[in-house]
Amino acid sequence: MTATGGPGGSAPRRPVRIGNASGFYGDRLAAAQEMVEGGDLDVLTGDYLAELTLYLLHKARLKDPDAGYASTFLTQLETVLGTCLDRGTKIVSNAGGLNPGGLAREIRALAARLGLDVAVAHVDGDDLVDALPGLLAAGQPLAHLDTGQPLAAAGVTPVTANAYLGGWPIVTALAAGADVVVTGRVTDASLVVGPAAWWHGWTPADLDPLAGAVAAGHVVECGAQATGGNYAFFREVTDRRYPGFPIAEVAADGTAVITKHPGTGGLVSVGTVTAQLLYETAEPAYAGPDVTTWFDTLDVQQAGPDRVRVAGARGTPPTGQVKVALNYTGGYRNTMTMVLTGLDLEAKAAAAEQLLFDLLGGRDSVDAVDVRLLRSDHPDARTQAEATAHLVVTVKDRDPAKVGRRFSSTVLELTLASYPGFHTTTPPTRESAYGVYWPTLVPAAVVPARVVLPDGSAVLVPAEPGDPVAAARPPAPPAPPLATAVAPGGPTAVVPLGLVAGARSGDKGGNANVGFWTRTDGGYAWLEGFLTVERLRALLPEADGLEVRRYRLPNLRALNFVVVGLLGEGVASSTRPDPQAKALGEFLRSRLVPVPVALLPPDPTPGGPHPVP
Repeated sequence: MTATGGPGGSAPRRPVRIGNASGFYGDRLAAAQEMVEGGDLDVLTGDYLAELTLYLLHKARLKDPDAGYASTFLTQLETVLGTCLDRGTKIVSNAGGLNPGGLAREIRALAARLGLDVAVAHVDGDDLVDALPGLLAAGQPLAHLDTGQPLAAAGVTPVTANAYLGGWPIVTALAAGADVVVTGRVTDASLVVGPAAWWHGWTPADLDPLAGAVAAGHVVECGAQATGGNYAFFREVTDRRYPGFPIAEVAADGTAVITKHPGTGGLVSVGTVTAQLLYETAEPAYAGPDVTTWFDTLDVQQAGPDRVRVAGARGTPPTGQVKVALNYTGGYRNTMTMVLTGLDLEAKAAAAEQLLFDLLGGRDSVDAVDVRLLRSDHPDARTQAEATAHLVVTVKDRDPAKVGRRFSSTVLELTLASYPGFHTTTPPTRESAYGVYWPTLVPAAVVPARVVLPDGSAVLVPAEPGDPVAAARPPAPPAPPLATAVAPGGPTAVVPLGLVAGARSGDKGGNANVGFWTRTDGGYAWLEGFLTVERLRALLPEADGLEVRRYRLPNLRALNFVVVGLLGEGVASSTRPDPQAKALGEFLRSRLVPVPVALLPPDPTPGGPHPVP
């Protein structure tokens, strides 16, 4: 398709300023108003759809069929809609979730109450749950991306199935004059790709500019994580106010500058942007419905205070397949936490566990059991809190009765009959349904997006057909090791890995990713040689028996690891204390490793200043 209707013409336009005011459903409510009032924007975006969110929206629709969208978006919109209309600022968001049409109606009703005339378009067609039987009958296996198991063999019934649409439906909506565009499940980066393609008049053949917009969209999609939030070297963030939300200034060639409004908190640096580029990624060839973006071609440079230039993006065609996020109800779960204090904690935990399951009829009386003794106690503790540990017991079953009050009340029966000092952190709790995430692929041809334009007419926008062979062909020879990347010799010191490497980690369904980067060429040369798959397994014993994938990104001085299956069946069903692997990188940075003394920073603290090349 051709991008028409944008403000661009035959001559290159100035960069489009796209600000993101939400990184997840529940993010800072005031962010939209702060972004609009903080300075000029051409487009205001908001990302609300994590993988878990669609399952939560499904549960909301069970209670109210008119629900299914991110309701907080309306709260934010009420504060900024009038100003955006006055300034000509477009608003693009995936807050539509499972019901973008319903959200569009609510936006029109909101505008009417405010006395505003607004042109609203919405994008759907991503919802494939009703199409699944036909796809299976047509021979689509809907195989799990990691295990390869066909959906039919799993014997489950998905309650949500949403394809990751691209940016071209958003282009169509903006070209038709929409002031506000709400979508269902599009890729997070599409919220930037669509407006940038519309603004500059790109076509699907503009692969490198599209790849640059994908990289920019990936940086800003998680809000304040690009502006100093959750940053490994947090002591570099000297402005400790709440970080300003990020802005991507995307030029006609796809080069982008990541920044934030002046006078806001946080930091935009090569480090904060690199960290976000590594977040929730896998191989350097980042597949999407519009373009395959090669992250190992990116060049990230400081361009001024709180301004970072991301250039060099190269793109190849999309693969011709579109990712689909399926969720099904895996069963019911419940968790109770028992507090242990003082002496003999392991023996107390074992006694409580044995007695509990004796009363429940054995561990095999439910489908799954997870027991974890979480230790934070110290010998001869100065306070009772420092002498305390927690025994966390989680049970799962397809029968809610088995893991509901029957389970939690049985834990309370131990109160006067178990180890000394017994108490729990909560009263008896009810069971809750949990979802299981099933990522799969379908041919792009089966997911044409539908754009409902402001005048009520509908337009189908087919997905790009793609080319799997061309998609996998690197656009340039693999990046050689950095010319100056020579690992220093000399004495070593056993110190936390985080003294020389930053990290950011996250989840993709049941997989965990953790990307490590350094700030110097020599540091990268050491990291590349030291941090092998085998070394990562040694630092992370939980990865024993799991597939670990390692990817090199020399241009970013980075290594990215994916631990397949570390999170089980995904965040909704995981029993790990950190079910989304948000802190996995910080745990690994705390592990002691031998590091050349020549690489150690002047201030030897993990969050302290780091040498800048």
